[in-house]
Amino acid sequence: MSTLPVIAAVDGSDDGLRALDWAVTAARTRGATLRVVHVRQYAVWPQSVVLVAGPPDPAVDPVLDQVRDHLEKRTDRPETEYVGLEGAPGALLPELGSTAQLMVLGSRGRGGFASLLLGSNGMAAARDAECPVVVVPGPGRHVDEELDVEPGPRVVVGLHAESPDDATLAFAFAEAGMRGARVHVVAAYPWPVQTWAAPGEFTLDGADLEALERETRALAEGFLAPHRERHPDRAVDLRVPPGDAAGLLVAASRDAVLVVVGRHRRRLLAPARMIGSVTQAVLLHAASPVAVVPPAAPDS
Repeated sequence: MSTLPVIAAVDGSDDGLRALDWAVTAARTRGATLRVVHVRQYAVWPQSVVLVAGPPDPAVDPVLDQVRDHLEKRTDRPETEYVGLEGAPGALLPELGSTAQLMVLGSRGRGGFASLLLGSNGMAAARDAECPVVVVPGPGRHVDEELDVEPGPRVVVGLHAESPDDATLAFAFAEAGMRGARVHVVAAYPWPVQTWAAPGEFTLDGADLEALERETRALAEGFLAPHRERHPDRAVDLRVPPGDAAGLLVAASRDAVLVVVGRHRRRLLAPARMIGSVTQAVLLHAASPVAVVPPAAPDS
């Protein structure tokens, strides 16, 4: 197991403290150090203020003091270190991903608008960090749809049968193993399939729904096979439903331990990192914590 730390990004908000508690458990189950990071963002100080009072003292950080008090109440906390930085959180947090095995932060920070479902720092970290990023939602998210699933903890993972990402599946199986959870795999396929018939007209293409489901299931089973072999004791529940992948994953997030989704690979004509529409929708609406996993390196 990696010896890199688990980073908990905090900012003094309630969402940040919820993410901190999640990170404590993640670090303990991994046998890793917990690194608590607070990035203080300040406006440029006028020269007159600097001459009179000086810039903020980097050793004085009320947010980290709050975290210390919060963690003192927990007897199960792992080895913990505290890091205070100054700068733009949306830029600094993703850079820290190269020094961590996991980064955890809240869905909306202290500086966000109350109407935002996901803060800009969380989106930047999920898009750009080199390590998996877990975004812990606030308590107000609810999913009304009920699924027919077996009782017990579940780690939900999205599998795109046409372009699966092995790193995403590996993370989901490993996380389920550490938490004693089932792996709930959602391999959705689009239906109904529409094809262009004439200007302004669309028609169903007549594809056999059962055949499409069988093909999707066969592809998914093939990609899951090596992970089943590496985790023979881990129960796997493969669902192959028709419909929108984002909506199905959000529905599956109800009472789930975690939802795991992948991030787009860089492409020649789109070299910038991208989250993808499905991952973004899951980050915005899932009721459970969401892990965004960067794609495996091409040569791995």
